Amino acid sequence: MAKRFMQLAEVAEVLDISSAQAYALVRSGDLPAIKVGGRGQWRVETSALEDYIQRMYADTRSFVAAHPLGGAGEE
Repeated sequence: MAKRFMQLAEVAEVLDISSAQAYALVRSGDLPAIKVGGRGQWRVETSALEDYIQRMYADTRSFVAAHPLGGAGEE
C-alpha cells in the first residue's frame, strides 16, 4: 500500500526545492496540507502533491502560450 501522507522534507525532495520553499508553499495555501501530532508537524497528501504538480504544468503551458518567445521569470 502506498503512503498517503508525506513529510515536508519528502515534498521538497520530490519537487527538488528546499524545505523552506516547501513550507512556504504550504503556508501560502498553494499546496494543501494538514498539521498532525502534538508538535504540529505538516503532512501533505500524495494526491494533493500530484494535483499541485499538474496545476503547475497547466500554469506553465498557459504562460508559454501567452509568452511564446520568452518572458519575465525565466531562468
